[in-house]
Amino acid sequence: MVEQQAQPATGEDTEGRRSTAYEPDPRRWRILAVSLVVGFMSLLDVTIVNVAIPSMQSGLDTSAAAVQWVVSGYALSFGLVLVIGGRLGDAFGRRRLMLIGLTGFVVSSALVGIAPGIELVVAARLLQGISAGLLTPQNSGLIQTLFRGAERGRAFGLFGFVVSISSALGPVLGGLIITLAGSEDGWRWIFWVNVPVGLVALVLVARIVPSEVSSENDDPRLDLVGALLLGLTVLCVIYPLVSLEGGGYRWLVLLAAVPALGWAFVRWERRVVARGGAPLLDVGLLRRTPGFAEGIAVGSLYFTGFTGLVLVLAIHLQTELGLGPLAAGAVLTGFAGGSAISSPLAGRVVNRVGRPLTVAALVVVLLSVVALAVVLPGQDGAGIGWVLTPLLFVAGLGGGAVISPNITLTLDEVPPRMGGAAGGALQTGQRIGSALGTAAGVTAYTVVAASYDAAAGLRAALVVAALMVAASLAVAVRSLRGPSAAS
Repeated sequence: MVEQQAQPATGEDTEGRRSTAYEPDPRRWRILAVSLVVGFMSLLDVTIVNVAIPSMQSGLDTSAAAVQWVVSGYALSFGLVLVIGGRLGDAFGRRRLMLIGLTGFVVSSALVGIAPGIELVVAARLLQGISAGLLTPQNSGLIQTLFRGAERGRAFGLFGFVVSISSALGPVLGGLIITLAGSEDGWRWIFWVNVPVGLVALVLVARIVPSEVSSENDDPRLDLVGALLLGLTVLCVIYPLVSLEGGGYRWLVLLAAVPALGWAFVRWERRVVARGGAPLLDVGLLRRTPGFAEGIAVGSLYFTGFTGLVLVLAIHLQTELGLGPLAAGAVLTGFAGGSAISSPLAGRVVNRVGRPLTVAALVVVLLSVVALAVVLPGQDGAGIGWVLTPLLFVAGLGGGAVISPNITLTLDEVPPRMGGAAGGALQTGQRIGSALGTAAGVTAYTVVAASYDAAAGLRAALVVAALMVAASLAVAVRSLRGPSAAS
């Protein structure tokens, strides 16, 4: 089947040259399907271990603080390399980076599964996070290059579906695996299942994803100074946040270095561009790209509220209400179900509706979280599913219509040659938001529960989540006045 040539792209790069004409690749939907499978694996591992923490602590005979680094270490290393991974994909090709990242992901997953002690588990999770950071930006980079117009909105809709569904299904699948494999070693199978799936994905990537999907040549040099400055900036944000969960309040002092490091990164990147070099992230171009900054803020704040909410609910259901991992995960499936419905639909209409779609979706999420804060605390384990699951379903309907349209609107006018780095920046904001949401939610829950009771702690954590979603809504409303509001 021969497809008609699409209209030429109109984006301009930093030298003022127009992008080369776009001709759709007939394999683009198959390439997207493979990349989304890979993306699902890497994003699933962010939350799949949430319900496994008690099992891991018992099986490894270690402290809760040490086991928490199995979750936090992945989030830390994942967030550190996202922009670098995107830039490497822009310069050296998506397939190469996907093969490298998948190999590391498979090896590290196997190492976690066979690890005799917590030290190797944490080290392997750090490697797994680095591998995921190389993989994830390639999704947005491929979509930027392979799709245009309404098709790009549908493709990002599917990507948003994967982002939301992987986060929501993590506790469910984790609970199912632990139930089937046993509480003592079931947590190991959470990681072992990545091995066969990853090996199949390696074959599919090698066969289907082209060695170079971009028609625009890019300077392959890596901006090492920029990578170091950005890495230190992200480290000084994420490390104190993930340390909070283990009581590491002293690391909050690192946050004071963030403004200076961020300023140094921006100045350096501008200097690289002025000299005609290849920046890690062309901050000037991205700053001028309509909707980019607002989209990062909307996504980061939304993930701050959403991620903390899911983790606190998983903890409360198991530790306070006595539900097993599978039952706790099943109760949380409502969000995944709602997201599964709304994400693809939102991706189809976002080009016509624009930013008002995310505003309406955020209102739905906010009202759902407020309702949870009002009616959920005090419910017992026997009847909580009848209350929690429907409200999470409604929240999922809103959440699915936040993530995919926001990705589309944020990256819509980014030049394809910077699709990976820009997607990495967007994902970095989401990872920072996830780390902040986890730290804020768990801290609010534990501190208030210690002073009052678990119901009060749950309400406090839900209020924190609602405030973060409200902040995301405020940014989205403000962006309605900008040029990105319309399609």
